[in-house]
Order: sequence, then structure tokens, then C-alpha cells
Amino acid sequence: MSLESEADLPGEALLPGALPEALRAELVAFRRDLHMHPELGNQEFRTTAAIKERLERAGLRPRVLAVGTGLVCDIGEWDGSRPMLALRADIDALPIPDMKTECSYRSTVPDRAHACGHDVHTTVVLGAGLVLAELHRQGLLPRPVRLVFQPAEEVLPGGAADAIADGVLEGVGRMIAVHCDPRVDAGRIGLREGSITSACDRLEIALDGPGGHTARPHLTTDLVTAAARVITDVPALVGRRVDTRAGLAVTWGRIESGHAPNVIPQHAELSGTVRCLDIDAWRQAPDIVVAAIDEVANLHRAKSEINYVRGVPPVVNDAEVTGLLRSAMTARRGAESVEDTEQSLGGEDFSWYLQHIPGAMARLGVRTPGERTVRDLHQGDFDADESAITVGVELFTAAALVDAAER
Repeated sequence: MSLESEADLPGEALLPGALPEALRAELVAFRRDLHMHPELGNQEFRTTAAIKERLERAGLRPRVLAVGTGLVCDIGEWDGSRPMLALRADIDALPIPDMKTECSYRSTVPDRAHACGHDVHTTVVLGAGLVLAELHRQGLLPRPVRLVFQPAEEVLPGGAADAIADGVLEGVGRMIAVHCDPRVDAGRIGLREGSITSACDRLEIALDGPGGHTARPHLTTDLVTAAARVITDVPALVGRRVDTRAGLAVTWGRIESGHAPNVIPQHAELSGTVRCLDIDAWRQAPDIVVAAIDEVANLHRAKSEINYVRGVPPVVNDAEVTGLLRSAMTARRGAESVEDTEQSLGGEDFSWYLQHIPGAMARLGVRTPGERTVRDLHQGDFDADESAITVGVELFTAAALVDAAER
């Protein structure tokens, strides 16, 4: 459905009421197309091309990022005076199978699925961009707005770093984003000042020893016991070396060692994640965690090799920008459409942008009101109530107008 003519999208339909039915239908179709064709981080070529084509059809000039996927697109010309508001979406999918057996738009790609809602995020920013482009064409957009379609959010340390290096923050004073939340009803958003997500790093450990017979563990390094002690003792040690309110936690996801019941192995591998609620404690986490691992490994005469992979800091919502989102949502949907949300232990690379500029992320409700099925992110049966797309577009559109009026 084209929105290129004035008849397709009259300006009066955009302020402040509901979106035109034609636009809602087009966005749902766009989201379903993305859902059927998920692409992993830094491989989002089809997704990038689809976004680019639609923005160009609306008269905009998107630029593909230097990494080859993802785009940045300005609506209006920035004159260097007042900084712009940026709307950010992540466009990549997850390496898991789509388990929605009765869904007409389920993934057509084996072991790939939009199980975190990035297809919704992308569609919301695209829809907001189309609305704001029409407002700009009519002379009703008070100041320029930047759209950022970022690749590789699911790939540590996140595609945000590449986007920042490519200049997407130049001229930007504030940035906002949404993340789907299956615990919040469609039609509502969740907001929180301060940290709304956790930091998340990855930990990979190799333990080595000379090996031996299980009849004589005292003559060698009992490597399986050493690995077991690292698993149990390191989280406890780490938890006692920072303020417990920082929520610094080591959790293991994999252990591998040995091949026979009567042979003490020479090698063991462990991997897991390090999560932290507090950004200052996160900055100290590598030294604390590595020291704890070395202590336990040395106690059991195991040689340790540690690969501590920096992931992402917490997303720390700026109070003023959170207030901007609250004002925008209240203006569109009323005060009852906003609820407080708790801090999540999940990680999000939107945090890297907020190391440079103030911003905020809202939880976008995607649960059908009254639904009893409990769904979660990163699960093969995840889906979203598609009315949330309209809510997100209205939120971002209103935020751009409120931001322009306030500053």
C-alpha cells in the first residue's frame, strides 16, 4: 500500500488521533514479511533492503551502514543548531527454530526466528518514520528526527558499537527505543528511570592438569573436582566482593570434561554469563571474576585460561527522556496506558548509545489482553499482539513532537 500521495495519508489523520487503517495494514504486512524471513546479526541483507526500499519510496534518503547491513535515515535537514531525537530499532533474529505450528507467517528459514520481537521494533520505527516524513512534507515537523536501524543486537558486544563508529550519533541529543515485553498487555508500555536492563558478559574457561587414574587422585590434579569447585565457589566468592545490591552474578551454561569413568581428564571447559545490575560494579567485574577463578583453580592445582568477553552495560534510562516517553504515551493513550516496570536481568546493546547521550527504552506491551498463555522472549513460540505496532508508532511519533515542543 503506497503512502506517497496526500490522499493516502492526510496530515489531519496523523495529529493526534489513530493511524490510518491503510498504514496499520501495511505495517502488519511488513512485520509478517520480516517474521517469515529472519536473518542473524550482520547477515540482515534482505531486511536492510526492504527497509531501504520503503523509506526511499517515501521520499527519504537512507544510508546503509558501513558494515553492510542496517541503515540510518534523517527526516528533515539538520542545520547544526539543536540536536536531533533518534529512534532506534534492532533488526536481527535469533538462531532458534520457530515453534508456532499454527501461524501463517511463521519463519520460512530453518533454525531462525524473530523470537525477541526485533521485527516489531523495526516495523515500529519504520512506521514512525513514514508518519514523520509525511508531517515533514506538510511542514508540520518542527525539527529533524533520525531513524537508526541497527544490526547485530544479539551478537556480543552488539552492533551498536559499529553503528556508533559509523557516526549515527552525530548531531543526536537524545535516543529512544522500545523492547517487546510479553508480560505487559498490548496498548500499554512499561517505564523505569535508571537501570532497566542488566549488564551481560560472557565467560569461557579452560582448566588443565596432567591427568591420571581415579585410583590415585592425590598424585595428580583432580580436574573434575577442580572444575566443580570453580562452578560452585566462584559465584559465591564474587557475590561477597561487591555490594550485594549490585547484583553481580556468575551463572554457568556449559561444562565439558572427561571420557571415561576411571580416568582423571587433562582438560575441562566451562562457559557461562556474568550479569550485573549496577554499572559501576560492572566496570569492576572482569578483575573480580578473574581473580576468583584463579584463586579456586590454584587451590586445586589446575592451570586456568580465562576468556572474559565484554558484552553490554546496563541500559540506564535518563529521567528526562523517560519523562518524555511518559508524556508522549499519556498524550496518545492516557495515563492508564503507562505502568512501572522492574529491572530485567536481560542484556541490551542499546546501552552503548547511552554511554554517549541521554536516552530511554520503554517496554512495549505485546500480550493480548486476557491471554492466559505465558510466553517469554527467546522462545520458539514467542509472538506479539500486532496491535502493539500501532501503539509503538504513536508513541514514537508523539515523542518526536513533544521533544520538539519542549526543547
